[in-house]
Amino acid sequence: MNQSLHMLQRAIPTSGETIPIIGIGSWKKFDVSETEAGRVNLKRILVNMQEQGARLIDSSPMYGRSEQVIGELTSETGLAEKFFYATKVWTSGREAGVRQMKDSFQKMKRKVMDLMQIHNLVDWETHLKTLRQWKSEGIVRYIGITHYTNSAHAELERIIAKEPIDFVQFNYSIANRNAEKRLLPLVMDRGVAVLINEPLEKGALFEKVKNKPLPSWLGDWGIQSWAGFFLKYIISHPAITCVIPATSNPLHMHDNLMAGEGFLPRQSERQKMVEYFEQL
Repeated sequence: MNQSLHMLQRAIPTSGETIPIIGIGSWKKFDVSETEAGRVNLKRILVNMQEQGARLIDSSPMYGRSEQVIGELTSETGLAEKFFYATKVWTSGREAGVRQMKDSFQKMKRKVMDLMQIHNLVDWETHLKTLRQWKSEGIVRYIGITHYTNSAHAELERIIAKEPIDFVQFNYSIANRNAEKRLLPLVMDRGVAVLINEPLEKGALFEKVKNKPLPSWLGDWGIQSWAGFFLKYIISHPAITCVIPATSNPLHMHDNLMAGEGFLPRQSERQKMVEYFEQL
């Protein structure tokens, strides 16, 4: 596979640093034991990410062995310094948070974490104080908050409106467009980078389009798979910094990464995609 020079990059508003617009999530997919054959596929995915121009890996202590596996496999591939590492704190209390985050550094083999996020807003005020201190000391490069449900969007909006943060992560897909109402316009106004989780609705989007052909007009846009259709819709929104679909299948990852190249639908074309999807 030839190295890609065309992966779209988006800027992190608080720094101007650019990152590739397609990354990978690790929930369930990287929670594998030392002896599982699936580790071979995960290594292939990491290599393919580098070949196709992707960098961001997102994890959490909530995701079983995922942080440990990420640390091991990125080292084993010799690519450890090529990735942008994002993980989370998911506990209550300052000292418990510090212990958990230090454990994540050790598991992922990081001296400095690119992005530390407060998972599902758990005790966010406490952890935000710690993370601001750590950012000033260079222990973490960026700080953020996350959630995965529509019901949390209003709380994310309240925090973004009053607190200076670098990243926010939330759910958004062509089938679930609640974030378009207020959250996405707000992050653009406040200059906050956006990571998108559950872009494929845990695979449910593929069930809806199973055995159904892609519309012929997608050929002009360079979209050759349903994964490309779903991901192009998301990344064509100007507020999106990076989308993080989770997979342990190298072929699926290749499809995901291809969505980060080439044409991006304009607003009228995005609406056409929605109308087509909803009539299926």
